[in-house]
Amino acid sequence: QVQLVESGGGLVQAGGSLRLSCAASRRTLRSYGMGWFRQAPGKEREFVSAISRSAGSTYYADSVKGRFTISRDNAKNTVYLQMNSLKPEDTAVYYCAASVGLVTGTERQYDFWGQGTQVTVSS
Repeated sequence: QVQLVESGGGLVQAGGSLRLSCAASRRTLRSYGMGWFRQAPGKEREFVSAISRSAGSTYYADSVKGRFTISRDNAKNTVYLQMNSLKPEDTAVYYCAASVGLVTGTERQYDFWGQGTQVTVSS
């Protein structure tokens, strides 16, 4: 099974940018569709973005569309989430996840999860 490790989180002011990375080990990422989810304090985990195996298709939650960009580098076994124009409501723990099937916005579609990385956006 694949192991996923997120990095790149931190504290940033509103309007700033961060780039999250999700590195895979044990298995090659090209076998999986990949997604990013986030969970804010006191809230359920929600879908942020997803990308197909070939990067031919990408998907975004309405709340991040136009501000976040998902990408993948299969040669580096890494998926990225570029986050621009960050808002305080983007504050959450961000998780990457891998799906052996189709990528969707549904948690149960994903088979493997990372431990998460904290993103905090100050106003």
